[in-house]
Amino acid sequence: MGLVNLEKLNRLRDLLRSYGSCLVAYSGGVDSVFLAHVAREVLGERSLAAIADSPSLPRRELAEALAVAREFAIPVQVVRTREFDNPAYLANPANRCYFCKHELFTELAPLARSGGFAVLAYGENASDVGDHRPGGLAAAEFAVRAPLKEAGLTKADIRAFSALLGLPTADKPQMACLSSRIPYGEAVSPEKLAMIEGAENVLRDLGFYDLRVRHHELKLGQLARIEVGPAELVRFLTGETAGQVAAALRALGYQHVTLDLQGYRRGSTNEGLAAVTAPPATGAEAETGRDASIIAAATAVAAAG
Repeated sequence: MGLVNLEKLNRLRDLLRSYGSCLVAYSGGVDSVFLAHVAREVLGERSLAAIADSPSLPRRELAEALAVAREFAIPVQVVRTREFDNPAYLANPANRCYFCKHELFTELAPLARSGGFAVLAYGENASDVGDHRPGGLAAAEFAVRAPLKEAGLTKADIRAFSALLGLPTADKPQMACLSSRIPYGEAVSPEKLAMIEGAENVLRDLGFYDLRVRHHELKLGQLARIEVGPAELVRFLTGETAGQVAAALRALGYQHVTLDLQGYRRGSTNEGLAAVTAPPATGAEAETGRDASIIAAATAVAAAG
């Protein structure tokens, strides 16, 4: 562990110590587990983690997040968020994450005040700078701090320190909410997310590591576009795996199951952002444009095969 990285860790500890007390927005991912753990180490009982529960959070993710918290004595409170009551969120514009984070901080800000926590913090890190993150605007509106970013900690730093501290999330794959699997401009619903969650569980149960199941609504039915890590593509196509996955996903309600030959890459939903506006268009024009873009994407995948 190099001196520079150790300085970053000490900088984070000093920063958290300066807060006096802290409520951490917790998801069970690499960043928030590390942040909550260090906050607990530095602040003791003057720290608390809070995890938002909604249809966009997979059940196994919630269970794992709570299990990690128990193992490392991180106090955590489950907070029910209601972003699915917001039509702007359900419309799934390019800034959907803003509405999600706004709802999250709407719930956490009064929790922090009532608990006497001086600072509300979340897990944005230095590697996130420049990425498409509309949730950052909501964080700024609520004066939410990003101590990992402020301390200059990158994702690589956080994974290295997590391993040093014995956190099981050190090598955990990146996990975004289930709504991120639906293309911008296509409505989000709990029913779609349940299908996506079931489909990804099929792949995880088969041992796939980096994966996403992208959900597309076509006039010909619902299409699942599977992304697995490039190194895992051969295994997916070997033996009976592809057939087993296709059968399982069809049983979940998908009429079409495809494999994206580019493999999993972070934020592939953002690849079409140039053609998306927020808020999304409405009416017949939006419907026609949406179908055309989805069909074009599906056709490209089929042609690649």
